Amino acid sequence: MTAGVPAGSHVPLVALRSGAGVAVIAATVLASLIGFVDASVVNVAIPEIGRSLHASVSALQWTLTSYLLAVAVLLLLSGALADHFGRRQVLAAGLVVMLAGSIGCAAAPSVGVLIAARVLQGVGAALVVPSSLSLLNGTLEQADRSRGIGIWAGLATLGTTLGPYVGGWLTDHISWRALFLLNPPLALAGLAVLWFVPQTDIARRPLSLDAPGALLAAAGLGGVIYALTAGPASGWLSAPVLVAGAIGIVGLVALVLVERRQSAPMLRLSLFGSRQFDAINVVTLLLYGAIYAASYLVILQFELRLGYSAAQAGAALIPESAVFLAVSPVSGFLVARIGPRWMMVAGILALAAGFVWLSAAHPGEPYAVAILPGVLLWGLGTGICVTPLTSAVLAAVGDVDLGEAAAVNDAASRVGGVVVVALVPALIGATGGLGIARALVHGYRPAMIVLAVLCVVAALVAGLFVSNRRVAAPGLAPSPRLHSCAVPVPRAVQDQDSPVSEGA
Repeated sequence: MTAGVPAGSHVPLVALRSGAGVAVIAATVLASLIGFVDASVVNVAIPEIGRSLHASVSALQWTLTSYLLAVAVLLLLSGALADHFGRRQVLAAGLVVMLAGSIGCAAAPSVGVLIAARVLQGVGAALVVPSSLSLLNGTLEQADRSRGIGIWAGLATLGTTLGPYVGGWLTDHISWRALFLLNPPLALAGLAVLWFVPQTDIARRPLSLDAPGALLAAAGLGGVIYALTAGPASGWLSAPVLVAGAIGIVGLVALVLVERRQSAPMLRLSLFGSRQFDAINVVTLLLYGAIYAASYLVILQFELRLGYSAAQAGAALIPESAVFLAVSPVSGFLVARIGPRWMMVAGILALAAGFVWLSAAHPGEPYAVAILPGVLLWGLGTGICVTPLTSAVLAAVGDVDLGEAAAVNDAASRVGGVVVVALVPALIGATGGLGIARALVHGYRPAMIVLAVLCVVAALVAGLFVSNRRVAAPGLAPSPRLHSCAVPVPRAVQDQDSPVSEGA
């Protein structure tokens, strides 16, 4: 409820150039920044966490995948909560949960507590992600929405560009725990400005939660991810891995069967009757899986093999975001004229070329030769392909299904991320107790090539199955990539007892 607004009264939409309009922009930008810190900047601290908490390789994996898993499982379900309780209320609840999770991460005495707190952060992010943009879009006047979303995207993307450097500096000079203490001030500020945002969605839908779907999704994805994470260390044929994998597969199969019979399913399977929609979500799964995993691998290689400090690595990767920001408006201009197919193909192949270039980054090579060209190709590829992908997935469904289609596509990107990140130890050969740093010596280049191949497969799917009919470019700027590729790298780990050190 907005301060001073009686219950049940009608509140008109607000102008962007008003106090309430500024509050909407501020609240959604702050929420997006927290989501970025929780999703990606944490990568900067992974080696430090391993040394500080004496965490195993699989435990370190779970500090990343537990957050992504929680978001992926609850993302679709949270839309029903926003429809019933209101976007503003759900956004506020999400900020409170993320605040609690961040404090828990900063104070975690063990890696188990840290993983639990990361799950809590993921629950909060699942509430914040869909309600943030819908709050902005549903509160501003129609004429101001595109401009408002553009301002939101620009400010939040600026944070994603500078965030890696700030996170790297904190890791270098204070502690990995300081990363999580970035969130509480942002969350409290977001809650404060939300007080001045009017409640415009007075009419509410009846609460319709698909609890069986959510439980099966959690069991299915959780079982598969546990098997993929534990497999390299415990052995693929060990009992826990086999049991978890079986539970995961059975859960995912049961999810499809149950969702077909639900009157109000979390995942409406009728959406997948469109070949265009199916193809784009396959592309999304492969593409973002490769991006998440490559971000993680580049961090590990830069920090453990090239000796970059966190702040140095954050600065080194800023060109990726700069190129993305420069190219995205041009991509939005072109997609309405030449269609999405070949832009998606060209962008994804440029990204694959960037991965191949970065795969050759080894100690002793100059930044301008070994890293910068790959980083620029990375930014060019994402800048070219993100807008046509968004346009195509929204053009594949009717207007009434736009919100759910966007949520499904977002969930596909996160599922791709959590699955491929879970495979990173297997990709680099960190098996049988071999530490990550030692495995990188021979495993980094092949793993990056595998991720480039995933991009090539995604480009092939786009070229064969995505329609090239002209679609209207979305009336908004490219959203900030909360999964952002431009993530910094922590300083080299020298502790020989750490599972990520050379001696592990």
